[in-house]
Amino acid sequence: MCKEVYLDYAATTPCDPDVVKAMLPYFNDTFGNPSSLYSLGQKSKKALEGARTAIADTLSADPTEIIFTSGGSESNNMAIKGIGFGNKDKGNHIITTAIEHHSIINACRFMEKQGFKVDYIPVDRYGMVNPDDVRKAVSDNTILISVMHANNEVGTIQPVKEIAEIARARGIYMHTDAVQSFGHIPVDTNELGVNLVSISAHKLYGPRGVGALYVRKGTKIEPFIHGGGQERRRRSSTENLAGIVGLKKAVEISLKSMESEATRLCRMRDRLTEGILSKIPDTRLNGHPEKRLPGNVNISVECIEGESMVLSLDMEGVACSTGSACSSASLEPSHVLIAMGLPPEVAHGSLRFTLGRYTEDEDIDYVLDVLPGIVERLRKMSPMYKEVR
Repeated sequence: MCKEVYLDYAATTPCDPDVVKAMLPYFNDTFGNPSSLYSLGQKSKKALEGARTAIADTLSADPTEIIFTSGGSESNNMAIKGIGFGNKDKGNHIITTAIEHHSIINACRFMEKQGFKVDYIPVDRYGMVNPDDVRKAVSDNTILISVMHANNEVGTIQPVKEIAEIARARGIYMHTDAVQSFGHIPVDTNELGVNLVSISAHKLYGPRGVGALYVRKGTKIEPFIHGGGQERRRRSSTENLAGIVGLKKAVEISLKSMESEATRLCRMRDRLTEGILSKIPDTRLNGHPEKRLPGNVNISVECIEGESMVLSLDMEGVACSTGSACSSASLEPSHVLIAMGLPPEVAHGSLRFTLGRYTEDEDIDYVLDVLPGIVERLRKMSPMYKEVR
């Protein structure tokens, strides 16, 4: 029986047992609606506001600046659409990048259909945004700049602070999608100088279906879920109390060991990267070699489709993903890798390994043991590889 190795922590993480334990009372015991006036509801409200305060503290924010959502995609949509529609009297121009998560890209495309103008700033070969390119794109009609804190595919950490300074100097709102970074590297709203930050629980060993959007005081934002007026009338819907408590617990656990865990993951990340590049010819690392998330390894393997490698690795018990979106019912290669200048045929042959809390050194050894043989076998069947060799 083959070893089971999970290396797709950027996609989702297993829920920490202590997180599950913290959530359990809020399914059956403390189940009251936080909006209710009676004691059971008020007990729930106390837990809700306690979680809000704890999460705000980690972001150097005020509790009133935290809006609980259903996850990163909703938070991103709320930021783009909420700022856009809430400030259309001031302008109709939004700036983002070519490598954002689809929840940003597609929200911006929607806004274009509503009459907004969107600029998608290019990146360099490392997937890094140049702040000067953002500065040049700013106009008198710009109302929002949205640049992710760290890329979900290649792990490159963006110069958000520098870009936020550009936004602040022109009175423009600045949003960052910190779904991949929050809980793994420091995310401080005052240090970054941003107005809005998106986070998600299931990327840091919390439950799925819950996240938050930080909205700095004074930010004019239009709600896009209307109803009973929860979350200070900014996001209607009865709060997912158990999930929010789970998010709080997941954040507390992650922050306690964030620095030591980052050091551990960087060591294994670099060993996996160096091992693949040295053992398998015609491979390259995608993303910035240094300014990247601790657990991200994105490798292009020439002349092989990423899906073939993912399926072959799965047969050996290794779970990872591909930089190509083909496995998601699309024949298009990763928009991130294409934006970085990779030819489509190279972008199609990429693998993303993302390490996490339960990754051990023997997992790295196992991947370095089985992957070279898989690549060799697939290349023998590849007409493209025979041509270049």
